Amino acid sequence: MSTSQEQSNSGEGEPEGAAVAVTERAAEEALALMDSEGMDTDVGGLRLFVQQGGCAGLSYGMRFDHEPDEEDTITDHHGLRVFVDPASMNYIEGSRLAYEGGLQGAGFHVENPNVVSECGCGESFRT
Repeated sequence: MSTSQEQSNSGEGEPEGAAVAVTERAAEEALALMDSEGMDTDVGGLRLFVQQGGCAGLSYGMRFDHEPDEEDTITDHHGLRVFVDPASMNYIEGSRLAYEGGLQGAGFHVENPNVVSECGCGESFRT
């Protein structure tokens, strides 16, 4: 029996109280990367986590995992499965993952309402 929590969201908006939200563009970019690596998007997903580091104390991490861990919260956003471990959820619950493109560089960005301060480069934070 799994202790993971799974929430589904395949519509345009994010459900109230979602663990994390993901924009449609971020989901499309992540799914394209997973596909290019030959990953099964029905089982695998994007792991979003928090780790110690950076000048403000904490930083975000992301990687693709072939399957979730038993204790993960699993959400589905526009076909992208997102895995968050319980310790990281304490820091990022209610956050929104977006994808930004532009001349200064493209990439994923976490918009976190729990942050009380960020470093100047925006790579680390404190809650």
